[in-house]
Amino acid sequence: MSNNSTGKKLEGKVAIVTGGASGIGETTARVLADLGARVVIADIQSLKGHAAAKAIGLDRCSFFWCDLTEELEVENLVKWTVQKYGGLDVMFSNAAVVSTVLQTVLDLDMEQFDRVMRVNPRSMALCVKHAARKMVELGTRGAIICTATTAAEKQMMNTTDYVMSKRAVLGLMRSASLQLGKHGIRVNSVSPGMVYTPLAANNGLPTPEALAEYIGPYMSLKGETVTEKNVADAVAFLASDEAALVTGVDLKVDGGIVAMPFLESN
Repeated sequence: MSNNSTGKKLEGKVAIVTGGASGIGETTARVLADLGARVVIADIQSLKGHAAAKAIGLDRCSFFWCDLTEELEVENLVKWTVQKYGGLDVMFSNAAVVSTVLQTVLDLDMEQFDRVMRVNPRSMALCVKHAARKMVELGTRGAIICTATTAAEKQMMNTTDYVMSKRAVLGLMRSASLQLGKHGIRVNSVSPGMVYTPLAANNGLPTPEALAEYIGPYMSLKGETVTEKNVADAVAFLASDEAALVTGVDLKVDGGIVAMPFLESN
């Protein structure tokens, strides 16, 4: 019987999930593990990361503390994963931050700008680089998935640095997919719409209901709300052999926001 027929389409695969201690990352780590993968959660949130790994099951999930903006630490994360589990098949580069102030062009806080750029595109570039290097070394036909956002396709009123950072992620994904194809490595991104996560709660949308009320009018697909599980399922698809010929693709999980006019300021 095939792995797909048993619902374990990631059986035998080893995956790293960055930003996996909470939000979309934590949900994705659980989904990948439930589909048969052995998962390493990488994050700077030590207590949450250890708790997430324990909840998923220490027989199939581990936590590794890692500052993803530091190249040596990312390289060590990849090496540790291979030493512990014997390989690396999937890298889900998901860690991201947003500014704590409104970021308009006329009033850009450059300290906040530098923080967003350091965490978002820099950490993803490091994760793609070192995951790909290890996959090439091991001869693994792996899958790399980055978290982008529908905001990268939109004109936004108050999040200039975040939009710029995620646009850079799309450039990284597309370039890497072209360069790594000869090694059999697929590189894609997933672009969530607005999802209720700790990141959303910290930025003016304190409840799932508040987020749904805000974003609902901008979704062409009515009666739906994008959840962390929706995004995790998309990542699992891109990580699996079901997507064996999918590379260089930004998979949007947004209920049709990109199809709608750009978001207006509140």
